[in-house]
Amino acid sequence: MPLATTARGSVSAGDVPTRCDLLVVGSGAGGLSTAVTAAALGLQVLVVDKEPVLGGTTAWSGGWMWIPRNPLAVAAGIRETLQGPREYLRHELGAQYDEARIDAFLQHGPRMVEFFRGSTALDFIDGNGVPDFHGTSAGAATGGRSVCAAPLDARALGPALAYLRPPLELISFLGMGIAASELKHFFNAMRSWSAFGYVARRVGAHVKDLLLHRRGMRLVAGNALVGGLLKSALDRGVQLRVSSPVQRLLTEDGRVTGAVLRTAQGEVRVQARRGVVLACGGFPHDAARRAALLGDATLAAAHWSAAPPCNTGDGLRLGEGAGGVVDGSLAAPIAWAPVSLVPGRDGGVKHFPHLVERAKPGLIAMRADGRRFTNEADSYHDFTSALVRATPAGEVPQAWLLCDHRFIRRYGLGRVRPAPVPLGAHLRSGYLRRGRDLRELAQACGIAADALQATVGQFNAEARQGRDTAFGRGGTPYNRVQGEAEQPGNPCVAPLEQGPFYAVRIVPGSLGTFAGLRTDASARVLDANGQAIAGLWAAGNDMASVMGGHYPSGGITLGPAMTFGFIAAHDAAHLPAMQPTAAPAMATA
Repeated sequence: MPLATTARGSVSAGDVPTRCDLLVVGSGAGGLSTAVTAAALGLQVLVVDKEPVLGGTTAWSGGWMWIPRNPLAVAAGIRETLQGPREYLRHELGAQYDEARIDAFLQHGPRMVEFFRGSTALDFIDGNGVPDFHGTSAGAATGGRSVCAAPLDARALGPALAYLRPPLELISFLGMGIAASELKHFFNAMRSWSAFGYVARRVGAHVKDLLLHRRGMRLVAGNALVGGLLKSALDRGVQLRVSSPVQRLLTEDGRVTGAVLRTAQGEVRVQARRGVVLACGGFPHDAARRAALLGDATLAAAHWSAAPPCNTGDGLRLGEGAGGVVDGSLAAPIAWAPVSLVPGRDGGVKHFPHLVERAKPGLIAMRADGRRFTNEADSYHDFTSALVRATPAGEVPQAWLLCDHRFIRRYGLGRVRPAPVPLGAHLRSGYLRRGRDLRELAQACGIAADALQATVGQFNAEARQGRDTAFGRGGTPYNRVQGEAEQPGNPCVAPLEQGPFYAVRIVPGSLGTFAGLRTDASARVLDANGQAIAGLWAAGNDMASVMGGHYPSGGITLGPAMTFGFIAAHDAAHLPAMQPTAAPAMATA
């Protein structure tokens, strides 16, 4: 690709600068937030990525960040001291609660948002109606703790747009990213003229973009987050180089001083005066690391991550080579999510993450024994963790999502789109199974037929009354927000009774990993003695999750990634993190 230059910053696949103040390895939210902040603080920053595109896992994400006490919530009148989120995290994290790192995250998160809102091209929309995952936990909130990247016009990136990783094809529509706030229009397109008009306008504009630009020009979700960060990096003079994997770190007298890159022009030694930040995206596609940390060979082999295949644990290996230690004591090493395996035209399979439809009324999940195993409306991490626990030792974890005809034509099912998109291709590939009645569906899936019929019968009887006594589906604010707002009573349950019936097989996957390099509250990588390694920081999924392997709310990956990138940049610049711009809004407990 040609050199893409905006102001003093540039993106290319060659001509790597050999000197900088700060070298950032990886171009997701953690890496780019570090780069933009460091450049704003006066450092010369070089970002390198081994892929030919920028954005990492973030570009495929929903773009949500969990940032309690953020400025958008404060502006809406939602004010809380640190005590609320502290109490929630203490309850959720238990023995994994790291007071120093949690306080750094909670104190600097709002300041990070204020910096990017006021000083960069990145903007946010609020998540003031987004609840924490576990509404019965002490300190849980029903909203005001989340923000998301605001939509961005891709034209602002100019030639650099060619280097932005496109949205995940499996969950986009014709390559068009769909924001969470827009889903209701797509679900209701065949039920409401206003929703149909909205969808028609969005699709029409996208098709026009494809004809003129060969990709969508309205960036949303994770693509908007990366796009805003990339534009901000270029505006600040950051140099970005793709197709430049790091081979090893350079050290001198115990201090990290740079790295050796492999490029099309050969090996390049980069000297970084302040040091190196590792933000390579964790290890979801490192089979050996997965097996070691999961401690279950069957489960490790059955894991199918929805993260980009390039996330193979490079940052962890580089950090270990410099004396860092990977924290294996977390509650879970992986951020679980259920995925279905979609046959590809090339004979391979792609991994579809089931994040949306499980809470909608008219769907249930069961194992091959014909029994449900959890609340389908719970978070993707909780749902998949329950599947793993319900699977006998030595057996490959898998389950089925079942629905009726009414459900699949309104909401779709995994890769199967709602009406009017046809579903025949998925039936022919075997991805989608169908039965004229429940017994025929059981036979098509290999599920115990008598147990399936009994389970559905019991579920239907209660669903008609808006209840689920077995697992309490619809019993938390998070469940209900994910359900169907237009349905009176319980928004998460409805009987399965309009044949034919359908099912898709799901297996354990992930959106990323939690286990990473041990760091302190300044994001500095620690050695085996707990001492900070001079000149080495970690952010994003290369840093051991500040949540200790727990998943208390949506956005607990990107929120800390952005915040600790912000913190690491200040530490590298030898400056304290920014002071609050509005003392009452940022008051501490």
